Amino acid sequence: MAVVASHFLLPPLCLPPPSSRTASHYSVSPKRPPPIMAASSSSPSLTDPQYGGGRSRFMEFPHVSAPHRDLMVELVSAVEARLDSYLLPCTLPPDVQYYENQSGTAQATLHVRSGHDSSPEQLGMELSEPGSTLNKIDFVLGSWIHCQLPSGGALNITSLSTYLNPSTDAPNFLIELIRSSPTSLVLILDLPPRKDLALHPDYLQTFYEDTKLESRRQLLEKIPESQPYFSSSLYIRCIVSPTAIMTRIETEAGGVERMEEILQSHVGPVAMEVLGIWLDQCAFGEREVGDSEISYLEKRDRLIRSKTIEIDLGSSLPRLFGPETAGRVLEAMRGVFK
Repeated sequence: MAVVASHFLLPPLCLPPPSSRTASHYSVSPKRPPPIMAASSSSPSLTDPQYGGGRSRFMEFPHVSAPHRDLMVELVSAVEARLDSYLLPCTLPPDVQYYENQSGTAQATLHVRSGHDSSPEQLGMELSEPGSTLNKIDFVLGSWIHCQLPSGGALNITSLSTYLNPSTDAPNFLIELIRSSPTSLVLILDLPPRKDLALHPDYLQTFYEDTKLESRRQLLEKIPESQPYFSSSLYIRCIVSPTAIMTRIETEAGGVERMEEILQSHVGPVAMEVLGIWLDQCAFGEREVGDSEISYLEKRDRLIRSKTIEIDLGSSLPRLFGPETAGRVLEAMRGVFK
């Protein structure tokens, strides 16, 4: 369940029936800031087996193919390699970190780690270190949803989102992979902007033109089985960037093998490159934000997050998991997004 895109892929077809790791070869940009403080015992590794059943279940990505799972693990691991000491442990209740419906036809995980509020001095970091303003990271959210379809087969959604707080105006990061069959994929990959691009052409230049994100979108557009994907929500369309990758890939003719090849040789490398750009230019980029801009960003971020829950999850989660479970998860998410 990603925060931007899931609602248009959780239609009534996902309702339950009436009854009832090999190592990946991908790599992010080698550009890194000087080494940061190692994670403390109070901030366990994302892959720490002692860090709760919900965390372990999230990292399993159990219902997707090996290339799909390897990509998601690689993305989460890359985020951890750069941000782990900036993040607090997940504090969601166990029944929010993993939940399912009564019939067992739908299961999901949710894992959220918020950013430290502490100053660099409190955590023993050098103020001169690039990107050492710890409170740039608001939170990191990962999830997967598995839903058996009444018509047979299953819908699988895996997602990873990273959010920055108003101490910077840099874009966030979002990736979501939606599989309604082994030969079908919808990919949403973007750095959603946090400023009006028409009013701030320098922002457009810095984050979207100079980084050549459009070339990544064009690479996937050239895949013969690829076609544009259009969200049914006009609101969703207006909050993504002009370089957003929103594509549908169908490989019925080439079969499952062709889809796995596309995931491993095309989608994976592009996704890791885009994440590397976000880490270097956004999470660790130097941005000056004035007091008036901070107030604007707080209001904008809060509005978009609130609207996202309303549009994306407010109706789909109750249909999938029932009102009680959905209410519990939505309440937890509102607490994170406030």
